[in-house]
Amino acid sequence: MKNKLIIIFLLTASCIFAQDMRQNAFSSLFSDQKASKVGDAVTIIVMESSQASNDAQTSTGRTSNLGLSGKANLGNAVNPPSADVNLGTTNNFSGTGSTKTEGMVQTKISATVDSVLANGNLVINGDRKITINGEEQTVFIKGVVRPSDINPDNSVLSYNIADAQIVFTGKGSINSSQSPGWLTKFLHWIF
Repeated sequence: MKNKLIIIFLLTASCIFAQDMRQNAFSSLFSDQKASKVGDAVTIIVMESSQASNDAQTSTGRTSNLGLSGKANLGNAVNPPSADVNLGTTNNFSGTGSTKTEGMVQTKISATVDSVLANGNLVINGDRKITINGEEQTVFIKGVVRPSDINPDNSVLSYNIADAQIVFTGKGSINSSQSPGWLTKFLHWIF
């Protein structure tokens, strides 16, 4: 009788605490857990660098001369009146200019899957706000990721994101000191 009670208890316990196989269908022992559905998180490794330069040289010149001369006799053969008129203009311009810009950004940011497109690509969106010594920096990222570009550790490199929008903004005393004051902005607006 004691054995029958133990067997009934074990059967009842196994039915109560049974696992649903559909719940564990996506967690395989032989595959990595990657973002694949809405709400899943993915780590974005931002490694962006940009370089641009532009050089320009311009040189123009123009010269024009207008001359008029004439002599007239008014009855006095010793000192005839004479008139000479010369007019000349010269215009020269020479200008050079160059610009050069370089930038590099490296960071990691987590993003979530907003939607899954019909072809299986994932639309991601994420932001991160960091405040250090009163300086606030915000990183915003948005784009489309192919599931095949997601690494086994559930990360994706930023240059594999299609239609990527990566925005870095900052607030604080350093950012304020780098922008012109209101008087300078007003004078630039007038002139």
